[in-house]
Amino acid sequence: MNTNTNKKRVKALKIYLLLIIILMIPFTNACSVFQYQLRPPVFRANTVETLQVTAYCACGKCCGWERNWKGQKVYSYGPHEGEVKIIGLTASGTKAKMGTIAADTDIFPMGTIMYIKDYGYGVVEDRGSAIQGKHIDLFFKSHNKALDWGNRNMEVKVWLPKK
Repeated sequence: MNTNTNKKRVKALKIYLLLIIILMIPFTNACSVFQYQLRPPVFRANTVETLQVTAYCACGKCCGWERNWKGQKVYSYGPHEGEVKIIGLTASGTKAKMGTIAADTDIFPMGTIMYIKDYGYGVVEDRGSAIQGKHIDLFFKSHNKALDWGNRNMEVKVWLPKK
């Protein structure tokens, strides 16, 4: 009798599981691959640009912040001088990480994808007052790595977002 009730429980469990799967179908996008293939490309074809490529990190030397007399981090220059700065936050609102690029957003708008030799792929998510024209700034996790990168003129593959 015990095996009979176990078989009934397993059968009921299978039916409940099947019902849950059937009820979840309307909330899934089973045709996402086909929808992606039907959408037009989001980026223009890549171009190769010769750019000045520099590096930065989230430290006070690179990002222009210092501590005030209370020990709080503040802007040390610019239009927000003296206001508390959230360290590592980009102009697009994301947290700076490897792959974050600062650029002149009049030339390379937010979301532009770039491939930089010896660095890899990155996305324009930040800007800075010193970043103007065909100049980009790559984010590194440490100040020493940013210093090691230095200042280079190099060819960069660029995928601009469609307008």
